[in-house]
Amino acid sequence: MSLTNEPSFRESVELMFNRAASLMNLPSGLEEKIRVCNATYTVRFGVRLRGEIKTFTGYRSVHSEHMEPVKGGIRYAISVDQDEVEALASLMTFKCALVETPFGGSKGGLCIDPREYEEHELELITRRFAYELAKRDLINPSQNVPAPDMGTGEREMAWIADQYARMNTTDINARACVTGKPPHAGGISGRVEATGRGVQYALREFFRHPEDVKIANLEGKLKDKRIVVQGLGNVGYHAAKFLSHEDGARIIAIIERDGALYDANGLDVEAVHQWISGHGGVKGFADAQYVENGAELLEIECDILIPAALEGVINLTNAERVQAPLIIEAANGPITSGADKVLRDKGTVIIPDLYANAGGVTVSYFEWVKNLSHIRFGRMQRRQEEARHQLVVDELERLDRYLGDAWSMSPEFKEKYLRGADELELVRSGLDDTMRVAYQSMREVWHARDDVDDLRMAAFIVAIDRIAASYRAKGL
Repeated sequence: MSLTNEPSFRESVELMFNRAASLMNLPSGLEEKIRVCNATYTVRFGVRLRGEIKTFTGYRSVHSEHMEPVKGGIRYAISVDQDEVEALASLMTFKCALVETPFGGSKGGLCIDPREYEEHELELITRRFAYELAKRDLINPSQNVPAPDMGTGEREMAWIADQYARMNTTDINARACVTGKPPHAGGISGRVEATGRGVQYALREFFRHPEDVKIANLEGKLKDKRIVVQGLGNVGYHAAKFLSHEDGARIIAIIERDGALYDANGLDVEAVHQWISGHGGVKGFADAQYVENGAELLEIECDILIPAALEGVINLTNAERVQAPLIIEAANGPITSGADKVLRDKGTVIIPDLYANAGGVTVSYFEWVKNLSHIRFGRMQRRQEEARHQLVVDELERLDRYLGDAWSMSPEFKEKYLRGADELELVRSGLDDTMRVAYQSMREVWHARDDVDDLRMAAFIVAIDRIAASYRAKGL
């Protein structure tokens, strides 16, 4: 979309970086080192498909190696180009620094529409792409660790991991070359839901601070908050499902590429998801009002707006009409820098992508650690925890018998208390802790400095400060 005075996605990211860096008194050389992209590799490779050789173009960009390995997803989309990959790689650098995962930032992409190919064809293409990257050390457990992104998932990550292992038969840590794998192929429980779960934890943490909620002209907790979700892919679906099922929020609108659904009383997220899986879009779903021009619902009255699909959906053409007092960026760069200023001037509170969608890379970190340690989380301590809890339950049961009708243990307590934490619970616990601590580091800057008036600026300042400290420690 070409808009008057509207910067590109990459320019938006740089403008946001510059706005934060201007308040930081960094030496100009160090600021430049943090800002620029270290390297971008373009690979062009041929694959024999349907009786002819087709040539594909792929990218892997390394933004910052202040920590290694570098980390970032691989997306399959027709829109993929060098600018987009470099912008996403820089966001990964700042995101990892903000949530304190020990990675530099990277990103990859293949210019392809995965819907045009059958599964066996996609496997051939993916394996060849992985081969081209791995032989240049752009896939490596200690140097560059990809993950899923738009258009890719567990299946593609399993193919990449297998391709790397075939090329490096003596690498005991081969499985750690990529994250987001299926659990049976070295993955981790909770990875698929991770980004959406992180969005939920981010909102929960925001609503734990009444003064922050008040700045957004809201009150109370998440229960009954009216939410609009744009994009019901992996991230949007999990965020919407958890917020409605576990927090009692109402998902009043879901926007997809073929239109949108609206119901003031709240949509059944699971039913909509099943419909989209079976029909490729929301059109024809019976239990809600269908709106052909879905983008209109970005502008309806609601409490929270969750853009969870593409970049630039809120821009100078519609920002003025967006009514949501709180926006949480589940996608990367859904608000352009021009729209960001319009919304800030209106008093809209934006929980930035840098923080809001960091659940994916956080759980990827846990998976990488699991692969390097060669043992699943909880295996050593779970039964020992249960045994210790049993001692307490035995004592409570003795007390129960002694006191008779005066007191008794509630029925669910024993079952809940006895169960030791499994891998999924430990992953969720680690993610929750990460999102809480990162939010607190942002809000500290937001409230302590008069020259910082929004969470995005605070997030960039925290991240840039940590990267600068890392470079200084290296002697740069």
